[in-house]
Amino acid sequence: MFVVAMTTALLLVAGLVFDGGRMIAARRDADAVASAAARAGVQGVDEAGLRQTGGAPVNAGDARARVQHYLATTGYTGSAVVNGDTVTVEVHRTQELHILSLAGLHTSSVTGTGSARAVRAVTEQP
Repeated sequence: MFVVAMTTALLLVAGLVFDGGRMIAARRDADAVASAAARAGVQGVDEAGLRQTGGAPVNAGDARARVQHYLATTGYTGSAVVNGDTVTVEVHRTQELHILSLAGLHTSSVTGTGSARAVRAVTEQP
């Protein structure tokens, strides 16, 4: 009985290490995908607004479409919020748990966020 209990405990610890490490990596990847999607979104600059202002306003519809187009290639789902010259993206994905599935935990949800800001030009500070 002791051997069975210790084997089960060791498998659960191994599951925490293995699947826990994969979850940490998945969260890092989700943040990276969200940031990249936000950068794709800010490329949708509003040309008319660009000519009329000193900033770099983003066309909200174009930005959202660019974000969704980028996310379609990644396996993540998500949404974009456009606020002036900034695009913020939140992504979601389900991560499979391999070893912890033996204990009844089969999947875990992974979420990441990222944002990007459109700029008109980069200037040097004196």
